[in-house]
Amino acid sequence: MWCVYMIKSSQKRWYYVGSTNRLEQRLNEHNKGQVPSTINYRPLKLVYTKEFESEKDARAYERKIKARRIEKETIIRNIENSWK
Repeated sequence: MWCVYMIKSSQKRWYYVGSTNRLEQRLNEHNKGQVPSTINYRPLKLVYTKEFESEKDARAYERKIKARRIEKETIIRNIENSWK
């Protein structure tokens, strides 16, 4: 099973979107500073996941979120509204 995930910095209002088939291990890599693009935003918290049957579908959705800012902002807005 593949998933697209979003993590949020505990220090700043900053979100990262990625995809993986080993979510727990990937989150550990982010928080240990092994991912260059997230190293300065640690600690990071998982705030969103969406599962897919195939890597192809997960990567396509990840690209969609990254390419269309409105997609990412909608997810973030829904996450932040659920915390209120």
